[in-house]
Amino acid sequence: MMRVSFVALCVVALEVVLFSSETRTAEAETCSPMKLLPCKSALTSSSPPSTTCCSRLKEQQPCLCGYMKNPALKHYVDNPNAKRFASTCGVPYPKC
Repeated sequence: MMRVSFVALCVVALEVVLFSSETRTAEAETCSPMKLLPCKSALTSSSPPSTTCCSRLKEQQPCLCGYMKNPALKHYVDNPNAKRFASTCGVPYPKC
């Protein structure tokens, strides 16, 4: 009986580990700065953000701090136009 409980506990622990790594993989796949390409014109000019831009920005909101920590992306996220179109889209500018 004790052996069966131990085996069951090991199986549950293994499932938790496997499930949590799948979740992290799914999260990593959702963070893609390329998904923000529809925001390029709003970022580089004073044009208003498109509906697609706003929807993608909302999807990528959890990723913005990570983008700010990336030296190759920081200048895109940390500029006045980014703050302006984030506000226009109703996405709070991240405080990282």
